[in-house]
Amino acid sequence: MNREMLMLVDAISREKNVDRDVVFGAVESALAQATKKLQGGDVDIRVAIDRETGEYETFRRWHVVPNEAGLQNPDAEVLLFEAQEQIPDIEVDDYIEEPIESVPIGRIGAMAAKQVILQKIRDAEREQLLNDFLARGEKIFVGTVKRLDKGDLIIESGRVEGRLKRSEMIPKENLRSGDRVRAFILGVDPTVRGPQIMLSRAAPGFMIELFRQEVPEIEQGLLEIKSCARDPGSRAKIAVVSHDRRVDPIGTCVGVRGSRVNAVTNELAGERVDIVLWSEDPAQFVIGALAPANVQSIVVDEERHAMDVVVDEENLAIAIGRGGQNVRLASELTGWRINIMTAEESAAKQAQETEAIRRLFVDKLDVDEEVADILIAEGFTSLEEVAYVPISEMLEIEAFDEDTVNELRTRAKDALLTMEIAREEKVEEVSQDLRDLEGLTPDLIAKLADAGIHTRDDLADLAVDELTEITGLDDDAAKALIMKAREHWFTA
Repeated sequence: MNREMLMLVDAISREKNVDRDVVFGAVESALAQATKKLQGGDVDIRVAIDRETGEYETFRRWHVVPNEAGLQNPDAEVLLFEAQEQIPDIEVDDYIEEPIESVPIGRIGAMAAKQVILQKIRDAEREQLLNDFLARGEKIFVGTVKRLDKGDLIIESGRVEGRLKRSEMIPKENLRSGDRVRAFILGVDPTVRGPQIMLSRAAPGFMIELFRQEVPEIEQGLLEIKSCARDPGSRAKIAVVSHDRRVDPIGTCVGVRGSRVNAVTNELAGERVDIVLWSEDPAQFVIGALAPANVQSIVVDEERHAMDVVVDEENLAIAIGRGGQNVRLASELTGWRINIMTAEESAAKQAQETEAIRRLFVDKLDVDEEVADILIAEGFTSLEEVAYVPISEMLEIEAFDEDTVNELRTRAKDALLTMEIAREEKVEEVSQDLRDLEGLTPDLIAKLADAGIHTRDDLADLAVDELTEITGLDDDAAKALIMKAREHWFTA
């Protein structure tokens, strides 16, 4: 039998043009599966074949897991302390093995063994084809629709297949078997059965790559696409910048009589594209991204990473767009939260903010509204500014003499100290499990404490919009923090 096994391995190796070790691995897997069936239960079996003689040994093994993890599969796992009773220096993720009787090759049947071996060979061949394809570094997958699989399209390119999920297709696009298709390569998912190359026609990266193919100046480094936001099949925005002053970035991407942008639009089922000039100035970038709406004024809030954009009544609907599409795409393109408002709404908000600052100064500095209004008119918005801006700047205020300035600075510092002590006392009320949560800074903990959030479960119970309002985090960061707080619900 040993000689026959070696002959079988050599024959398959030559026939399929694969390494003998791959075939040996397939035989070991076939023998292990057969042994597992005979043993019963969810046991873990390892078979080792001598590559020279064809002789093989069979082992039942147990995976060493941490004591606190507990046994998920008693048939194939052992706790660390139990394993150390047998092997003192053994560690977590090691294996304990016990030799057992080997299954004769004849018991599993030549046909069954060959089926397992050939499947392993096919898997190895597919993996090699996949690796060869990915090594080419291509970002767009060009192929033909081969079949439909549970709502997903399987796209074939030569001997390589990719999967285009329904969620990654352009809405209302009707692709049929035999259609020629281009799609963006999102990545490889080795956990799925069948084609592992994940494709998308809806990803922003697809539009970027299409422009890269249509606009040679991008490949030459004269132009760069900085960001892209899409509502697939409907509308998109791309931000471009020129690295050569002689090259007009927008006109170059549009092309003669719109030839370049039209080529991209036609590939994407008529999706309209707004080409925006990227700017290092965030406010200027946002103004460009909101085109075709005209912006009256803009207020930048660095702390909340948000902008209040004021437009007149005529431009309000244009700036927001149908169903909020224009402002949503502009926000995704720039990375800033954009609040569209009229001049009246902006004035009301500024009045509200001014009143809040006025009340802060009156309460904490123990001054009247006239003094508070002087500070506000001079641009002071916080106690920290009153306490720590260079004294020379405050002495330039005509309404204040030196004694008044020194007194205001002293009161501001005292108020900040009192507030910090109160804040520390509140933070001490926060549970240790919340303080230890990854991603929480002392400042965030203090804000949570001010809002009455004292435990990890309190945080886990919050909605995303509630947390953003409390902390000023963006939606993605708030969602990630809430999910982190909820982890113990699923692992306990």
